Amino acid sequence: MSNELASTIWTELADQEFSLSTVIAGGIPTRSLQAGSGAEDIIFLHGTSGHLEAFIRNIRSHAARYRVHAIDMLGHGFTGKPDFPYEIPCYRDHLLAYMDAVGIKKAHIGGESLGGWVGGRAAIDNPDRVASLQLLCAGGTVANPEVMERIRTSTRRAVETNDVELTRKRMRLLMADPANATEELVAVRHDIYHRPDFVTNVGNLLSLQDMETRLRNILKPEDLAQITVPTLIVWGRDNPFGDVPEARAMHANIPGSELVLLDDCGHWPQHEQAETYNRISLDFLAKHQHAAS
Repeated sequence: MSNELASTIWTELADQEFSLSTVIAGGIPTRSLQAGSGAEDIIFLHGTSGHLEAFIRNIRSHAARYRVHAIDMLGHGFTGKPDFPYEIPCYRDHLLAYMDAVGIKKAHIGGESLGGWVGGRAAIDNPDRVASLQLLCAGGTVANPEVMERIRTSTRRAVETNDVELTRKRMRLLMADPANATEELVAVRHDIYHRPDFVTNVGNLLSLQDMETRLRNILKPEDLAQITVPTLIVWGRDNPFGDVPEARAMHANIPGSELVLLDDCGHWPQHEQAETYNRISLDFLAKHQHAAS
């Protein structure tokens, strides 16, 4: 049976009580999926040009113990798209504004790719708001022109040409096994990519793929050394946007961090290896369950 027949967004959430709403965060309408009623909050943050469905296979397991939030970040998905280049402090401020809007003083952050970069910046600048940090194939520590061009070109082509095959290729680029880029995910991404506000805004969203912009936002070793919250790094050995040495360098530079490398996994460990990731994440969170009190 194919992956999309075995598991869909609806079947993942069918027996899970949740809400999907628009939260005004710092004046920005922000799409938010919330589930669970635990005493502590975890916020999941997606990657460049992504959306909250990146964490659809993680909601139910985490909601059993935590109040879970998966959001569309600034300028992404169905969240508002103000007309200026999105740099990391903009994303950080939007995250903190979301936390204020829903009454969160301190949260665990699980960030994939760009989301990890944002979470890392928040942990450095606002450690009092971050209970723990998960960096899932996180970006932001290197500036590789080849990778940046791949992200910029594949995204622009998929957005500026209304051909679902280009969106499909963009999604499959993320996965070690193309089957994990389900047709349902492709359909969601294609719809988002071809909404007029997204098409108009794609240059702002891709601003971090410009070398000068990236370098002034990058997390240097001395920045990572300032992360004092408990940190888990999860990395796919087949990650197309960052090799394993990048993950090992993060681990070496973040004091006390943990590193998990996953086989047969690309850029979406929380999705491609959902069962394994959920277990690892919940074990990590349990060790630091009092950090958010």
